[in-house]
Amino acid sequence: MTAVVRLPDGSTHRLRGGAGHDRPTGPSTSRVAYAAAHVVADPRAENVPGAPAAVDWDTTLAFRRHLWSYGLGVAEAMDTAQRGAGLDYPATRELIRRSAAEARAVGGRIVAGVATDQLPPAPATVAQVTRAYADQLADVTAAGARPVLMCSRHLAAAATGPDDYLRVYDELLTAADQPVVLHWLGDMFDPALAGYWGSTDLDEATETVLHLIKQHQGRVDGIKVSLLDADREVALRRRLPAGVRLYTGDDFHYPELIRGDGQGHSDALLGVFAAIAPAAAAALAALDAGDLDRYDAVFAPTLPLARHLFAAPTWFYKTGIVFLAWLAGHQEHFTMLAGQQSGRSPAHLARLLVLADAAGLLPDAELAAARARAYLTVAGVAQ
Repeated sequence: MTAVVRLPDGSTHRLRGGAGHDRPTGPSTSRVAYAAAHVVADPRAENVPGAPAAVDWDTTLAFRRHLWSYGLGVAEAMDTAQRGAGLDYPATRELIRRSAAEARAVGGRIVAGVATDQLPPAPATVAQVTRAYADQLADVTAAGARPVLMCSRHLAAAATGPDDYLRVYDELLTAADQPVVLHWLGDMFDPALAGYWGSTDLDEATETVLHLIKQHQGRVDGIKVSLLDADREVALRRRLPAGVRLYTGDDFHYPELIRGDGQGHSDALLGVFAAIAPAAAAALAALDAGDLDRYDAVFAPTLPLARHLFAAPTWFYKTGIVFLAWLAGHQEHFTMLAGQQSGRSPAHLARLLVLADAAGLLPDAELAAARARAYLTVAGVAQ
């Protein structure tokens, strides 16, 4: 057995294996950090487009325990878990219930997504959207997780301007029994969210968000921003009321945004943290200790990986997340809900393999190489 893989371009790569980052003694003391976790599909079930989600619950929960063991919180049932792309709402509700119970058992931090995806894809009224949000908010609250009010495709389609967004969110925030996390997901992650907050002009949308937060400051823990625009994120962060966090969802610029500057920093709610958990935990531990050189050195090799993982079309990043989880030994197969393992090409995934190895994120080189060879052989790249 050898850890050599032949790549689609005809070259070969010898894997070196993981860097072996130590597990921290607990969560970061200087930043709040959540990893948006994927779900593990049941490979024996009919996980094809349009079919109800069939989840391997044991392996899904084991992956969450992996994240908690590195001191990271879990952001449950978010975009990374294939919300709106294979994970239907009955499975989502069960996922949140099970993960929240597991979080209580191990003392892990958890937030969970609240959306409107129980509605049919047909157009909905603003009132129907509000009721759908409220029902999911009740489900998440009952499960014992902190709610994340996710962006809604239905609201994006139904709203005629900023006032509709403010009306819906005002009702939800008023009804919430704890501070919630707001969510701003750019259309690079989901084209159906173009014009969210009532305008395609991001400056105007920002004013709407800030107005909402200032009106409900005590009910907003923070806002998760995934616009892949570091300057815009910093500008918004500096205008937030005291006590309201900016959770970066910027998978292209997270090291600099979390590191911060003399006027503040971002906390984190990131899909990439699920793929780089050992490195993320080590970097945050270095930041806690004030060792900025170590912080930069740990995060540096993860950034090329993240930028490739989230390359356009960005919404298929989940395919790479699951591929890496398989290579790293967190699951026994490369099968996804709705058949989305076909969302990236063999060439893209082969490059991901090389970048993950360079970042020290494949702990068992022989295992990762064997699995990569098996995948590439089926894809037509002879080994």
